[in-house]
Amino acid sequence: MTVYFDNAATTRVRPEAAELMVRLMCEDYGNPSSTHGLGRAAAAELSAARKKVASALGCGEGEVFFTSGGTESDNWAILGGVYNMRHRGRHIISSAAEHDAVRRPLERLRDQGYEITFLAPDRAGRITAEAVEAALRPDTVLVSLMLVNNETGAVSPIREIADTLKRAKSEALLHTDAVQGFLKVPFSARTLGADMISVSAHKIHGPKGTGALYIKTGLKLPPFHMGGSQEKGLRAGTEALPAIAAFGECARLGAEEFREATENMRRVRDRVRLRLTSALPETVFIGEGDAPHILSLSLPGYKSEVLMNLLDSEGICVSKSSACKKGARSHVLEAMGLGNKVIDGAIRASFSRYSTLEEADCFADRLTQAAKRLVKAL
Repeated sequence: MTVYFDNAATTRVRPEAAELMVRLMCEDYGNPSSTHGLGRAAAAELSAARKKVASALGCGEGEVFFTSGGTESDNWAILGGVYNMRHRGRHIISSAAEHDAVRRPLERLRDQGYEITFLAPDRAGRITAEAVEAALRPDTVLVSLMLVNNETGAVSPIREIADTLKRAKSEALLHTDAVQGFLKVPFSARTLGADMISVSAHKIHGPKGTGALYIKTGLKLPPFHMGGSQEKGLRAGTEALPAIAAFGECARLGAEEFREATENMRRVRDRVRLRLTSALPETVFIGEGDAPHILSLSLPGYKSEVLMNLLDSEGICVSKSSACKKGARSHVLEAMGLGNKVIDGAIRASFSRYSTLEEADCFADRLTQAAKRLVKAL
């Protein structure tokens, strides 16, 4: 039995999205910028996808700009946001637990003379509004913080942070990487308070290679790609329409199925936790289970690479940390102040609407067997 519990890395494309992509690649394949019939039909598909993503995000259609994915959205928000604010200051607030799609552009800005305050998460993995308030300065121009951490599932209070900035009369822009939060935890762009929100298709059963950036009405970011007039002239290049349309359909269906899907993910997560608590009482569960689809756990004294290899040989797909780190030590768990043995024995299991209780039992059984095999080998 193959068990795929690495859905925070990527998800299986749902059939409705795959079917739509095939049609738009093989039948209705026009360029949305063309004025003939096929082009007009493609433009209508693009408009429909934008409307669906906007509806799922809880914002206006004119506030959704399609990108190649979460990384591009993060880069555009950060680099474009500070460019807009370049005459108002050179201080940025972020966290030590951000994804590299946020950390790397911030490091580039630091090399250019910006001062970055990287806040440490609390023991639950969250960044508090109080920590942001304490770091806030008159020259702060950007706050960029994850909504849901991709390794621990910790949810940071972005709404409270937005209120903190407003109360302090700060002019700083607020960006949140909501790639792991979109259609996993409830939020609306209208009420979240962020100026920019990054989301991605392949985390919600859509294809890889497309995502979106929410840009609040009134905020004028500089173009990220220059060339044609696509995306209101802000992101040039022929739109990847098959992927974008599939993204829109996944957003629509994901919003409709939100309660059912998140309840299923939570059931599967809790089943794994219950089974491991009983079978492997030495298991350390990292964080407080904020998001329904991520379970970060550790078997201190074991090596996560060894455990993962044993699980992989049994058809169990999990990860050590972010897939983008390709096995490197987790900076997120280090930032949380966890001990070396906990970090070195950490595994992330992540779930989707397709995950089952049977798979949860299989994973728990195989992990227990792997741990016992390692003990006997010592």
